[in-house]
Amino acid sequence: MNWDDLKVVLAVARERTQSAAARRLHVNQTTVARRLSAIEQDLSARLFLRVDGALVPTDAGMDLIGRAEAVEADVLALEASVAGRDAGASGTVRVTSVPILVNRLLAPAVPALRRDHSGLRLELIADPRSLSLTRREADIALRLARPVGEAALARRIGTVAYAVYRAAGDATPDPPWIAYEEALEHLPQARWIHRAMGGSQPALCVNDAEGLLAAVRAGVGRSVLPCFVAEADSALVREGGPEPVAERELWLVVHRDLRPLASVSAVLDWIVATVRSAKPDQCGEVGRADPA
Repeated sequence: MNWDDLKVVLAVARERTQSAAARRLHVNQTTVARRLSAIEQDLSARLFLRVDGALVPTDAGMDLIGRAEAVEADVLALEASVAGRDAGASGTVRVTSVPILVNRLLAPAVPALRRDHSGLRLELIADPRSLSLTRREADIALRLARPVGEAALARRIGTVAYAVYRAAGDATPDPPWIAYEEALEHLPQARWIHRAMGGSQPALCVNDAEGLLAAVRAGVGRSVLPCFVAEADSALVREGGPEPVAERELWLVVHRDLRPLASVSAVLDWIVATVRSAKPDQCGEVGRADPA
């Protein structure tokens, strides 16, 4: 076996489908299927079984995946120690965060990164889950809480402030609340909404801040949104005083072995600069047309 074979196995294990693995490897699905079949034939072992449309590792597959991850860690360490010191910011860097931060904070700032590092290829992965840096599901993560139980480098780079918003044209005296679904009630902003409802039922429950934003803009009701997003939206107005109703820490996390790479350093610096310029800890002016 060679490293290219192991990369195919790891991609299939992490993506759970051949088509998603192909996108990750930048090849077509037929290539992934052919190479995976050849690997299984060479090893005389079935590595994956299809269960409910997903590829699930067999016992043999789990054993190979564990060993492949160890090889991957060695390869990454070698790249970091040998190539990372002198190479320019080029290659691919995968960054993951929750959709609201990818869509509203990072994606709009990509032109600035491209101007400074035209040889860099950025992959932004918008996912509400905390993807694993150890398993190379991403190289860098921007998270709304301090990371726990992950062997990675982390530092707090800011705070995200939240306030209550409604649609600008909504003159309802006491609009209903739009809340997070039950599985997300542990979030600080979700707990604040729960207290504010005082036992009443929400008009709508969603599982993501982008869903909250869309529902508020549509006039479904009011909810708690990140100030740096809502204050820039003329379709929204803020309720209440100048202080945020909730705050969350913003943590930048990077795989330890990748930190020395010039490409990773460039992306880390860009994220920090983007956060500083967006000032997510500030609520700004209270409502452009704040109803009484």
